Amino acid sequence: MSIMDEIIASRRARIAAEGHAFGHAVPSERESPIVPFARARAAGQGALICEIKRRSPSKGAIEAGLDAVAQAGRYAEAGVMTVSVLTEEERFGGSLEDLIAVKRAYPHLAVLRKDFLVDAEDVELSYRAGADAILLIAGALPTEQLAALSQRAGALGMSCLVEVHSKAEAERVASVRPAFTGINARDLATFAVDPIAPIATKPFVTWPTHLIYESGVSAKEHAALARASGFDGILVGESVVRDPRLIPELFEGLSVPRAGFWERLYARRAGSAGRRKRPLVKICGLCRTEDAHLADELGADILGFIFAPSKRQADPQLVRALGRTAALKVGVVVLERGATALPAAVRALLEAGALDAVQLHGDEAPEDCFGIAFPYYTALQLRDSRDAERVGAYASPRVLVDAFSREARGGTGARVEREVALAAARVKPLWLAGGIGPDSVREIVAELHPELLDASSRLEAEVGRKDPSKLRAYFREIAACEE
Repeated sequence: MSIMDEIIASRRARIAAEGHAFGHAVPSERESPIVPFARARAAGQGALICEIKRRSPSKGAIEAGLDAVAQAGRYAEAGVMTVSVLTEEERFGGSLEDLIAVKRAYPHLAVLRKDFLVDAEDVELSYRAGADAILLIAGALPTEQLAALSQRAGALGMSCLVEVHSKAEAERVASVRPAFTGINARDLATFAVDPIAPIATKPFVTWPTHLIYESGVSAKEHAALARASGFDGILVGESVVRDPRLIPELFEGLSVPRAGFWERLYARRAGSAGRRKRPLVKICGLCRTEDAHLADELGADILGFIFAPSKRQADPQLVRALGRTAALKVGVVVLERGATALPAAVRALLEAGALDAVQLHGDEAPEDCFGIAFPYYTALQLRDSRDAERVGAYASPRVLVDAFSREARGGTGARVEREVALAAARVKPLWLAGGIGPDSVREIVAELHPELLDASSRLEAEVGRKDPSKLRAYFREIAACEE
């Protein structure tokens, strides 16, 4: 059984033994009017939903003695308009009493009851306890029951936040068409968090809805990632329980404009969802218009242009002149240690939309990257398996792993050692560069299952000029990985 299955089985057993209220005194009638759910504080800003929780199966104790009413007050004082109260008792340390007390103390707040709700009595009880909205987890409910509970909540005036985790769940929920859809970065089977999971699932949400990004948010950068990727709000738990002073930074992150790098990249991956073995493809070191157009035509997902001292250094005008491409365009930069800003020419390309993102090369302190460029991701040269732990220090959703070299930052043709790549893949899904070409790509995909492959020098006729026959052969080998 998954962790979620265990929680639901335990909850059903308690309901059978104790009733839905688990012995708590719930008002016989609702005491306060419904408040609209997930409102944004300002125009152009996403909604911030802050959660009250004492512990979790993945983190253990977060704040065991947490006073729910006092915590709600801290959120309200910081400008939060929607509060999630986790009422599950055995694993999360909450209760219906928390929900009732918070709503009585702050009737102007919209309050979400977050729990593993299973039937109509749960919905009725939530309404009487003061919930303005309830969480319904698609993976925990058959479609017919999900629809029935959603309809009953709507009849009572409550909103439903219907949570999905996958393409299959999104397709099931499409018939319910909830007004609020949460996509969780946490896998409820293992409780592991992947910040890309909501973005990768988003293309399968095909009905008009307000999208809420759930879990894994602990910094302004994470809020910005969600907002820039088209989410209408975020639900944040552990990080604001531990430190409500984070809330102003989250509001700032929710004010960023849409920047579709991650959204577009994983929409491309969703379009080839049936081809499970095919990695995303980045062709880097592009210096000529014809090479970039050929890579785009052949199906590259990312075109990489180096803006650093290199034999493959690109002219910024090349990128400006390319015009629209199906592939996303990334500028590769190598900053001096301690630098906190991009070169002016690269920043101008990013701000003009000629580049979709920037690839930073690892001398930057993890805490400085978001301030240097957004969207961005980090590339690291790893020496050994222990060095792979550095991948987890960076907040970028993915980190590109390359072979270590004292002579050059990439483009050496050297392959990352197998054990190093596998160690990095245990930290984050593997983005891999180094020694990848037509003769090696099938072996690499079969052995390491990378999510993205970054190829450059092994596709050249000479430094800075791609070989069309090698490019075509490379994409034929990539296509063979789909079979």
